[in-house]
Amino acid sequence: MAKSKAVKKTPSILTEKSHEFLRAYLNTPSPVGFESAGQRVWLEYLKPYVDSHFADPYGTVVGVINAEAPFKVVIEAHADEISWFVNYITPEGLIYLKRNGGVDHQIAPAQRVFIHGKKGPVKAVFGWPAIHTRMASADQKEPAPKVDNLFLDCGARNKKEVEELGVHVGSVVTYQDGFDELAHDYYIARAFDNRIGGFMIAEVARLLKEKKKKLPFGLYVVNAVQEEIGLRGAEMIARRIKPDIAIITDVTHDTSTPMISKIIEGDVVCGKGPSPTYGPAVHVKLLHLVQSVAEKAKIPLQMRTVSRSTGTDTDSFAYANDGCPSVLISIPLRYMHTTVEMLHKNDIEQTIRLMYETLLELTPKTNLKYL
Repeated sequence: MAKSKAVKKTPSILTEKSHEFLRAYLNTPSPVGFESAGQRVWLEYLKPYVDSHFADPYGTVVGVINAEAPFKVVIEAHADEISWFVNYITPEGLIYLKRNGGVDHQIAPAQRVFIHGKKGPVKAVFGWPAIHTRMASADQKEPAPKVDNLFLDCGARNKKEVEELGVHVGSVVTYQDGFDELAHDYYIARAFDNRIGGFMIAEVARLLKEKKKKLPFGLYVVNAVQEEIGLRGAEMIARRIKPDIAIITDVTHDTSTPMISKIIEGDVVCGKGPSPTYGPAVHVKLLHLVQSVAEKAKIPLQMRTVSRSTGTDTDSFAYANDGCPSVLISIPLRYMHTTVEMLHKNDIEQTIRLMYETLLELTPKTNLKYL
């Protein structure tokens, strides 16, 4: 019997240091409007791979390569994660909240959180009545979690004890869950949306440096704040940089799990490659260039469409200043806006490769004119 040939596995482009950075970055709270802790972790990793860096007044951080070049290209992700605000502390020491971004109230009951107060993080839990007490009679409906009936219990039994911990109205609250690995090269974490994007653009900068690639333009590696409440950080930094081209990376839905309609959301699956987008804000000629690069590099793509807006920082860059040709390269994600967001290692590597190869293809003379 003839021996079957062993399949050669493509070497990973991610290093041990890359993995350490990914874990540290994902486990660092970076709530909307309070992104500085995560931004420090991100910048510390990025610094060796860029020529210079700066931050804007609201905390968007930018690493720059070849700053003197007049033609400017941005690769961008957003740094913020969904979270909660302390809104009211009861006399009995229970804490009621407001959303900070599109946090999902239905997953909150019994979750563990950190309240980021004046004296540092305070551990707490989302309290929820026991099942025995929720089903008093056959006529009664079980209460559903809503923002106005969810509360935190930090162990304090009156308002004064809460305040002694440094917790105050306006303290921001994040879930405790961190990075972990599952079977078959799947990763889980809270806030892969979109710290995975920040990780990937930093890895692109690392590859350019380590492979000694000289770009014919200025490259701006942008980790923007406040995407989750209306693309605000991207809006500000796009006006400041005034880029000629923008490549945005974010997450999109894996539609192969139950209760998601492929008719509405398209056909996208974790592990089968990056998912670029067709939509009005996406520059079609730039998108076609990305598709051509993917074909040459044998990177599989899963195309998707959006109506009107992309709902990502692509919209802010595309319509900034006099208009900026922009493209959105998304990575498939399961269980978005939960504490167990899940994605596949292969998609991370392929998305990094796609951005890297696209940058090598671009020049200031790349024709992106429609007419």
